[in-house]
Amino acid sequence: MNRLILIIFMLLIMSPSWPQFPNVFISVLNFPNEPSVCISPKSPNIMVAGANIKAVYYSSDYGFTWTVAEMTSSFGVYGDPCIVADSAGNFYYFHLSGPPTAALLDRIVCQKSTDNGRSWSDGSFTGLNGTRHQDKSWALADPNSNLLYVFWTQFDKYGSTKPTDSSNILFSASADDGLHWSEPARINKVAGDCLDSSNTVEGAFPAIGPDGEICVSWSGPAGLVFARSTDGGITWPMGNVKVATLRQGWSFDVPGIYICNGMPVTCCDRSSGPYRGNIYVNWSDQEKAGENTDIFLSKSTDGGQTWSPPKRVNDDSTNRHQFLSSMTVDQTTGILYFVFYDRRNYSDLNTDVYLALSRDGGESFQNFRISEKPFIPNPSIFFGDYTAISAVNNRVRPVWTHLHEGILSMMVAIVDSASHLHTPDMEPAIPARLEQNYPNPASGFTYMSFRLNRPLEVTLTLFDCSGKTIAVLLRNKNLPAGKYVEGIDLPAMGLVPGIYFYRLQTSDFITTKKWS
Repeated sequence: MNRLILIIFMLLIMSPSWPQFPNVFISVLNFPNEPSVCISPKSPNIMVAGANIKAVYYSSDYGFTWTVAEMTSSFGVYGDPCIVADSAGNFYYFHLSGPPTAALLDRIVCQKSTDNGRSWSDGSFTGLNGTRHQDKSWALADPNSNLLYVFWTQFDKYGSTKPTDSSNILFSASADDGLHWSEPARINKVAGDCLDSSNTVEGAFPAIGPDGEICVSWSGPAGLVFARSTDGGITWPMGNVKVATLRQGWSFDVPGIYICNGMPVTCCDRSSGPYRGNIYVNWSDQEKAGENTDIFLSKSTDGGQTWSPPKRVNDDSTNRHQFLSSMTVDQTTGILYFVFYDRRNYSDLNTDVYLALSRDGGESFQNFRISEKPFIPNPSIFFGDYTAISAVNNRVRPVWTHLHEGILSMMVAIVDSASHLHTPDMEPAIPARLEQNYPNPASGFTYMSFRLNRPLEVTLTLFDCSGKTIAVLLRNKNLPAGKYVEGIDLPAMGLVPGIYFYRLQTSDFITTKKWS
């Protein structure tokens, strides 16, 4: 620290504007994408997230700080994570797997954690049946019975053009906390092809209704369809009910994105509010091929027998792209939350992340920008097929993939209490803001600034991309409200040009920035 040049001064002019919600950096390890996140229904301060291919992140302080690890299993860990939690607080991490020396993804693996994501069982599996390819699972835990259900797509032969090869939606259940699984059963009436495109059946996303009924929707050659079971998946008497026609199918192009899809998300309202029993399906679609992607919602108030005409969730008046949405229902309040990428504010590829919510059962929507700054995607970098969001008792945690200078990172926004969300320009009273260092990139001297909205005890830490602490610039320093600037001399610290992170921490707030 004696080689560190510190320049500390306070500007008594308060910031004229504050970001809506703190953005917390989670990790850049292994180029993460396709996130999943789950808040414990037992203890909302506990949450677990995951990302391709084998990342797992866990937090015990409402998502302000995260521990990063890698999943391991004797069955292999090969991506498409899906994380759910039961009412006892156990977490389950579902993922793809297969023989280590083969390209075949031959089973769906479930690993269990009883210690809030710190350690995991070796796992159990379902779907292993020979040479068929098992892909993209989504799962859930019944909050009343803690039965586990998982759905996925089975390809007879992935990528095959033969009309005799098909894709189907399979279902399996566990009654013993994921130790054993029922024989997989097909639930779709119309099979798809094996090309992993709009005529493939994919995106089987399930939800549990108030009486334990299983609800699930997916996309394929029959459009966007829905099925329901009231006996734990033994029978599906409704068959496949059509929810909506997809104008461009579920696979379409968005400029700058390696691959994009509009596969559905299903949610049920189990709250005690006025919309209890409503079933919601969220997806994205394009008006014309490659143009004006929007986010949509349809709902059913009669158990999935009939569906409302699609309503547009994004409330902009532009013809720009909104894409890769996810949805959840806070079962305490009945409020619907959506997260998606959004380009309404730009005429180029700059991309924000937006949160939308509905308090009236999907009749109207409010939109809020939740990312602190836009990013520009790179079409040569796989960005993933989806985002994720979880909400429990007014704690809302949208998670997304961010790209900066070719580096993918996992981000989460801290959204607490929908009472803050009244108008698009209303901002919660966050305690502090950490600003981007300048200059960035930095090779010599750089400055980091932060703003305090009230007197606080702060710690400012510099660390590298592996998470190793390089220096503590401020430690438990009591400072009055105002703006502060820290200057550091990189050569004097022996730092070479590269990727670094700096974190501002108070007693109830943490935020992280990256420089390169």
